[in-house]
Amino acid sequence: MEAADYEVLSVREQLFHEKVRECIISTLLFATLYILCHIALTRFKKPAEFTTADDEDATVNKIALELCTFTLAVALGAVLLLPFSIISNEVLLSLPRNYYIQWLNGSLIHGLWNLVFLFSNLSLIFLMPFAYFFTESEGFAGSRKGVLARVYETVVMLMFLTLLVLGMVWVASAIVDNSKASTESLYDFWEYYLPYLYSCISFLGVLLLLVCTPLGLARMFSVTGKLLVKPRLLEDLEEQLHCSAFEEAALTRRICNPTSCWLPLDMELLHRRVLALQTQRVLLEKRRKASAWQRNLGYPLAMLCLLVLTGLSVLIVAIHILELLIDEAAMPRGMQGASLGQVSFSKLGSFGAVVQVVLIFYLMVSSVVGFYSSPLFWGLRPRWHDTAMTQIIGNCVCLLVLSSALPVFSRTLGLTRLDLLGDFGRFNWLGNFYIVFLYNAAFAGLTTLCLVKTFTAAVRAELIRAFGLDRLPLPVSGFPRASRKTQHQ
Repeated sequence: MEAADYEVLSVREQLFHEKVRECIISTLLFATLYILCHIALTRFKKPAEFTTADDEDATVNKIALELCTFTLAVALGAVLLLPFSIISNEVLLSLPRNYYIQWLNGSLIHGLWNLVFLFSNLSLIFLMPFAYFFTESEGFAGSRKGVLARVYETVVMLMFLTLLVLGMVWVASAIVDNSKASTESLYDFWEYYLPYLYSCISFLGVLLLLVCTPLGLARMFSVTGKLLVKPRLLEDLEEQLHCSAFEEAALTRRICNPTSCWLPLDMELLHRRVLALQTQRVLLEKRRKASAWQRNLGYPLAMLCLLVLTGLSVLIVAIHILELLIDEAAMPRGMQGASLGQVSFSKLGSFGAVVQVVLIFYLMVSSVVGFYSSPLFWGLRPRWHDTAMTQIIGNCVCLLVLSSALPVFSRTLGLTRLDLLGDFGRFNWLGNFYIVFLYNAAFAGLTTLCLVKTFTAAVRAELIRAFGLDRLPLPVSGFPRASRKTQHQ
């Protein structure tokens, strides 16, 4: 063999080893996410559904739980996708020729984006509908009962659902873009149909993030306030503890001796009131036992961090709105080649990249908080060891929709300069200036409105409680006067 042949073989062998290394790294990363998600789901599942006397139902629930674990792992991978790419780019810029990070390259990052896109399509379109129909199926009438009969029924239902969704997307595409090219493109199922369908799902996810994130940013302050110990501002905790103890004792005597009162008593309401007083007393004891550092430093610092992160997010979006009006390069777009390690995606270098990662995680957590705080999705909130299997499936689908839209959401708002890799950059609506501009303006306006409303209401309520106006017999704004029936009780 000639020297040229040896050189070609060595290049091919090197490419083969790189592909094997990327497959091993991707498998290890996904296995880690899968284990973490499995541990999380086992903490929320209802044990009675997996230890029933009917082994068939238990087997079906176990299979559905594994499919939900896979979907949740994909959702977690979609959340980590953009921060991992930003950090990898900064590492490659700082250590371009380091031997120990040769495995970290643009090909690996691009492959991870494609895998997340593929698994997101697979989970949303096939696995989660299969899991739901599988748990609800009983087998066709007249067929032999068993897991296999449920599989047959589920496959048939999934085929009908696929045809229905395919027809709806085909009609929607024909209405939006009534051209022969767009109509014929849907005949290519893998190349055009799945990306187009996922583009519609991603657009719905981005709209859901637009609604949930401002609500979550406002709710983050109250959620953090419940987790931390507040400072004592014109409050007497001892007096509140004594009042709570006296009221609880009075209600307990009324429950134990209901004949002592000539009015009819609502025992269920009294029990709920006693439980609320016990919870309030535990919180007051926690505040009284907290150290001065924890009470006077931890809470203000946490609130200051939340305020800075929220204000910084709104400021970045406002600057991005101005850039959209001036420079066309501010529009989100896709990048087919994974050219990482050449230039930083932040004007502040590594520090700016860290700020971008923190903001992306903060907005994702805020969107989840806002999602579960919304009245529309309140019933989906998982409960510790008391979440039904259908509820777990619904949570996994919603979290996957939110997380898979996070890269597009972050790039649309201008939180990062990293262009969308792989098929994430092929969404048609990303090139529409009016959609992107109105989306940025709506996010900034909704976030500002939610924050102003939350802060004014919170400050007013805290001042009323601090001065003891909530205990007056007068009707105070934010504290409606108790009804006459409740006062007699």
